[in-house]
Amino acid sequence: MENGMFTVHHTIGSVLCCKCGIQMQPNAANMCVKCLSSENNITEGLLKRLELKHCPECDSYLQPPRNWIKLQLESKELLTFCLKKLQKNLNSNKARMVHAEFIWTEPHSKRIKVKVKVQKEILNGVILEQSYPVEYIQRDQMCEPCSRIQANPDQWVAAVQLRQHVSHRRTFFYLEQLILKHDAAASAIRIKETDQGIDFFFSNRSHGVKFVEFLGKVAPVKGRHDKQLVSHDPKSNNYNYKYTFSVEIPPICREDLICLPPKVAVSLGNLGPLVICTKVSSSIALLDPFTLRHCFLDADQYWRASFKSLLTSRELVEYIVLDVEVIRSAEVYIAGTKYVLAEAQVARVSDFGKNDTIFSIKTHLGHILSPGDYALGYDLYGANTNDIELDKYRGLVLPEAVLVKKSYEEKRQKKRSKPRSWKLKSLSMEVDDKGRIEQDKKTSDYEQFLKDIEENPELRFNLSLYRNKEYQQSEMASVTDGEEVPSVPLDELLADLDLSEDEDGDEDMEE
Repeated sequence: MENGMFTVHHTIGSVLCCKCGIQMQPNAANMCVKCLSSENNITEGLLKRLELKHCPECDSYLQPPRNWIKLQLESKELLTFCLKKLQKNLNSNKARMVHAEFIWTEPHSKRIKVKVKVQKEILNGVILEQSYPVEYIQRDQMCEPCSRIQANPDQWVAAVQLRQHVSHRRTFFYLEQLILKHDAAASAIRIKETDQGIDFFFSNRSHGVKFVEFLGKVAPVKGRHDKQLVSHDPKSNNYNYKYTFSVEIPPICREDLICLPPKVAVSLGNLGPLVICTKVSSSIALLDPFTLRHCFLDADQYWRASFKSLLTSRELVEYIVLDVEVIRSAEVYIAGTKYVLAEAQVARVSDFGKNDTIFSIKTHLGHILSPGDYALGYDLYGANTNDIELDKYRGLVLPEAVLVKKSYEEKRQKKRSKPRSWKLKSLSMEVDDKGRIEQDKKTSDYEQFLKDIEENPELRFNLSLYRNKEYQQSEMASVTDGEEVPSVPLDELLADLDLSEDEDGDEDMEE
């Protein structure tokens, strides 16, 4: 008794089980849990074995009637997918699911096992809880896209044929890196390297159209498209076509020397006529190296009156700079790149020990050239040019040489005994027989592309460079150790590097 109040303690009596005689708390059946379980099996009538349609190619499961869902083993999504197949059967047996979990099986066993715990009322309000395993058998069945590809790898709906009629592949190396960075060819089912281009195959026309639109944003391309009837169902009036998109890149590359047609030169304010292509993106940047006048041609302007290069980068000749005198009043910035007009005296390296021929020329490289430097340029003094547009300019006096860029080849040969600190990714491409024969030529072009990346910061601005694990950590300090040979700074690698194991583990582009 406390403060005049009585506290009554409730006690629960115990009874004996009517089956086994064990002492237990009373319930409506007067039986213990073990006896209830032995007398009543609430899992009777519940499904314990089901089948799942599984696509082994894309690791997806069929959700009737035609939907395929990509699910990972032992994921929450896969457990939900499996339990949905049981829900209707549980409701019909008036059982309620309270818990479910995976039972581990070998990944290659084609079996998925789930332990399910259910509750069900059996007698006079008595609720019994039991667990039982459910086995799902994976029956391999390819989904429609995978079966079409597997049956015929050439089964494509849209093909994009990318071409450039030049003697090297440096443009395609650059485009390959842009495609990888923007993941533009992620939906391609097949990529094939051809003699003068690359073919991309897609399973959907919209994917091909989207890829062509991407190419138009990174290069001044022109294209056309055709379609071919594959099949026609007159009952449903369905037509199946194959679409082919032909995309051509102008045969104008960076560092090419161009003689502009008279009509084009007049339309550009009497520019040139001898100009250098300094950049190719969605437009073509042209520079007059003797006056520093420049212009930009978009795709429509170029293809309206297309022209070719007078000399290409394969015909560059090495010169040694004997003297440079900068013209102070001539300095210009084009797309962030500085150019300074200067008068220079140069001589061909090949003439050393043979003659004393010296050329006095104007150049746009006055800001980087010094006496004793080497430069690459076009030898118009000894070149045998056969250009129709050049013949239209009567009385035109050609310069003896046109310098294009500074040369670091001699210093690079001393340094290139160790691997580069960076690498590039590559697309997974098939190579035709002709491409295998010309592997040496491709390797040379790719090495020149890597040198261009090292020399031109603007060129690598749009690319993703990745750290090369083969490069020794102790050597990284010498990447920017003050040597005159251009190289990629380590901070640029870190800025563009995605620090994940997948990307670090990728292999180098095949050279």
